[in-house]
Amino acid sequence: MDSKIWDLVVVGGGPAGLSALLYGSRLGAKTLLLERLAPGGAITLSSEIENYPGVCQVKDGLSFMECWQEQATRFGGKIEIGEVTKIEPIWEVKDNLELNSKTTPKAETISTKTIPVRNKKKFNHSISDIRNEKVPKGFRLFAGEKEYLARVVIVATGSSHRKAGFKGEEEFTGKGVSYCAVCDGFFYKGKEVGVIGGGDTALEEALYLSKIARKVFLIHRRDKFRAAPATQKRVFNTPNIQILFNSVVKRVEGKLFVERLVIERDGKEITLPLPGVFVFVGMVPNSQLVKGLVELNQFGEIKVNLKMETSMPGIYAVGDVRENSQKQVVIAAGDGATAAINGVKFIESNQ
Repeated sequence: MDSKIWDLVVVGGGPAGLSALLYGSRLGAKTLLLERLAPGGAITLSSEIENYPGVCQVKDGLSFMECWQEQATRFGGKIEIGEVTKIEPIWEVKDNLELNSKTTPKAETISTKTIPVRNKKKFNHSISDIRNEKVPKGFRLFAGEKEYLARVVIVATGSSHRKAGFKGEEEFTGKGVSYCAVCDGFFYKGKEVGVIGGGDTALEEALYLSKIARKVFLIHRRDKFRAAPATQKRVFNTPNIQILFNSVVKRVEGKLFVERLVIERDGKEITLPLPGVFVFVGMVPNSQLVKGLVELNQFGEIKVNLKMETSMPGIYAVGDVRENSQKQVVIAAGDGATAAINGVKFIESNQ
């Protein structure tokens, strides 16, 4: 077990998590960020970012996130690589903090006083009663063989690409079916590819691929896009992007790799001889870690209030994993700052 008791432990190293690390440590809280891969998050895979206030130069996601880690650790915050697999509330703590570890120091303890639950009416009318009449004394986090102690946990686990559900999608993932144009677009230089989706991400990635591929088929099941008007205009004005509205993807076919894509349009099946298919049909929140611990909505997103508080006192949720997130970097960053500030206030008020 990590012998240190952290004030804030942030789970996830995207813009929301790094912002929470920055604000928490700058406020003087002992703050740790745990990330299973490399800090930066899914935005590092974006082909271009042009709408972050104050950053006037259009950048790709990796370049955009380049300085975030250095800035986030400038005030003493720490980053460790590790995948958190379980978060466990600590309801009863002895004075010497014997939490199944003889190595835990006696000098630094989590307060053992009973803290009344905040008034539900002041919290969020859409969130049900907290299941325990006492606020947790802290939390134990498990990451591999390590355990960590925290007074407050900020969940910033983001989201993952949603599967489109067509036949052959799973079988050919990594063999012609991709969810990242920046990662895999190079392999289709001078070839024809398909892009599935009608939102901002799908259109932006189609634009990126249009600079690499000979032709891009942009396939959408509805009769109009959901993307921003400015992005749509750019797509409509790109000559090597062919738009296929009202088209449903049925399957991909091939031997070892994708060789063709079959769609249904106007009741007829159409076969497109494509070696690459890029899927951008939305995201799924990575909330499995706290399922059963905090309240989720019907989409699996974590319910929060304006303070980023969840239904479990001491646990906050930020970024794409929370309810009603707009899936924008600037909003995720604001979420992280909000949670860190309120997390520190929570600790101070409960000491």
